[in-house]
Amino acid sequence: MSAGEADEERVEDPAGVGGPVVDDIAAGYAFAGQALDLGAVLRDGRCFPGAQVRIPLAVLNRHGLVAGATGTGKTKTLQLIAEQLSAHGVPVFLADVKGDLSGVARPGQASDRVEGRAAEVGQQWTATGFPAEFLALGGLGHGVPVRATVTSFGPLLLDKVLQLNRTQEQSLGLIFHYADTKGLELIDLKDLRAVAAFLTSAEGKAELKDIGGLSTATAGVILRSLTAFEAQGMADFFGEPEFDTADLLRTAPDGRGIVSVLELPAVQDKPLLFSTFLMWLLADLFHDLPEIGDTDRPRLVFFFDEAHLLFDGASKAFLESITQTVRLIRSKGVGVFFVTQTPKDVPSDVLGQLGNRVQHALRAFTPEDQKALRATVQTFPKSPYDLEEVLTGLGTGEAVVTVLGETGAPTPVAATRLRAPESLMGPLDAAELDAAVRGSALHGRYAQAVDRESAYEKLQRTPAGPEVPEAARREEPSLVEQVVGSGMFRSLARSVGTQLGREITRSLFGTARRRR
Repeated sequence: MSAGEADEERVEDPAGVGGPVVDDIAAGYAFAGQALDLGAVLRDGRCFPGAQVRIPLAVLNRHGLVAGATGTGKTKTLQLIAEQLSAHGVPVFLADVKGDLSGVARPGQASDRVEGRAAEVGQQWTATGFPAEFLALGGLGHGVPVRATVTSFGPLLLDKVLQLNRTQEQSLGLIFHYADTKGLELIDLKDLRAVAAFLTSAEGKAELKDIGGLSTATAGVILRSLTAFEAQGMADFFGEPEFDTADLLRTAPDGRGIVSVLELPAVQDKPLLFSTFLMWLLADLFHDLPEIGDTDRPRLVFFFDEAHLLFDGASKAFLESITQTVRLIRSKGVGVFFVTQTPKDVPSDVLGQLGNRVQHALRAFTPEDQKALRATVQTFPKSPYDLEEVLTGLGTGEAVVTVLGETGAPTPVAATRLRAPESLMGPLDAAELDAAVRGSALHGRYAQAVDRESAYEKLQRTPAGPEVPEAARREEPSLVEQVVGSGMFRSLARSVGTQLGREITRSLFGTARRRR
C-alpha cells in the first residue's frame, strides 16, 4: 500500500478508543513529569487522539535520532521539538542546512491543513513565535559570524576537514604540539602555515628531534591542502573573535530557551566543513561545561543535522572521540540528536547511546534500500507492528517512535501522526533575517573580525624587522624553501624556541580550552 492510499483509508477515531494494543501503547507514554508532546498513535490506518505519544523532558539528555528519507518531515519534527523545549525554558541549537528553520522565530499561519492536523492528533494549536538567534559560519550567509581559532579547533578536527592520511595526520599533530608547548597561538591559517614552514627549516628541525621530525615533503602536502582549503573560501571560518559556546545556553527574559539557528545554506555545498564545525561546537561545550548529572531538564539540546557526513571516511581516532564525547556529555546536561536518513548512517557504538528515536518513512526501491530497511527494523524493540510495512507506508509528518520512559526503560513502539509546529513552517525572508541579526545582542561581539599578534607575527619578527615574503602568505609550491630563506627563523630560535611555553591542555577530541 502506498502512502497516498494509506492516507485515503485512514478513519479518524475522535473517541480515541483503539483496543488493548493502543491502550497499552498509550499507557507507556503516560508520564507523571513534564514531557514534550509529539502526536497521537496510528494503528491499522486510524489515528487515536486519546493515545498521546510524548518524550519526558528529563530524558532528553539521553540523546536521540531523527531519521527518514528526504521529504518525510524530519525538519518539521526538529521544529516541533525545538518549540516545546524553548517553551520549557531549555535552550536549543539547530543546524539549518536547507534554510527553512528560521521561521521558528515567527508565529505560524493557520490553514485548513494545519487545523486539520491539529484536530486529528488532539492538539490545541496556537500560532506562536519563539526567541531565536541566527548564526552563520564565518559570517557567510545571514547570521552572527561563528569563528574558531585554529588552536582551539585542534588537529583531529582539522585533519578531518583537510582529509589527510595517517602520516600527514600525525605530522599535523606534531605541529600543534610544538605550537602548544611554545605558547604560539594559532589564530588563523596563516599562523599554522608559518609554524609548519619553520619546523622544516634547519633551525626548526632541531626543535622536534626528540619526538620525531617533520619531513619537508609531508609539510608540503599539509601546506598545499591548506592552500586548496583557503581557495574554496574557507579562511573566514578561522580567526577571532572566537565564538563562545556558552552563548548557546541563554534564555530569553520571559524564561523561554533561546533557539540558536546556525544558517548553513551558504555553505551547504561544503558538507565536510560544516559537519566538522558542528562537532567543534559540541566538543567545546563538552570541554567547558561542569558536570551536573541527571536533572529534571537538560541544559541544552543540540540537533546535529546531516549526521552521516560526520562519520563518512572518519578515522578510528575520530570515531572514538565522537563516541566518548556523546557518552560523557550527557552528564553535563547536554542532549544530542543526530539527524540523518537511516540508523545505519550512525556507527553502532554511537547508535547504542541514542535512547530516543523518531523514525520517519523509508524508501525500499532498491536492494540496498531494502537492506537498510531491514537493518532499521532490527534496531527497534519488539512491537505489534509489522515495521517493514509501516515504515514504507508512513505519510509525511508521521513516524515510528520509541523513547526512554521516566524509569529509563524504552517505551512501546508507536506509529505516530505528529503534531504541527506552531511557528512558521518556512524561512524568514532575507531582509527580516538580516534585521534580526543586526538587532542581536551577539552582533556587536562577533560581527567584526580581529587579527591580533599570534604565531605568524612572532615568526615574522627579526632584529632588522623584515617582512615575510609574499610567497609565505599565498603559499606557492616552494613556500618552505622561500620562508626558510627569509631569515626570520633565526629570530624565532632566539625569542620563541628557547622560551618556557605553556602547554595547552586538550580534550579527548583534541580541542583546546579557550582563554576566559
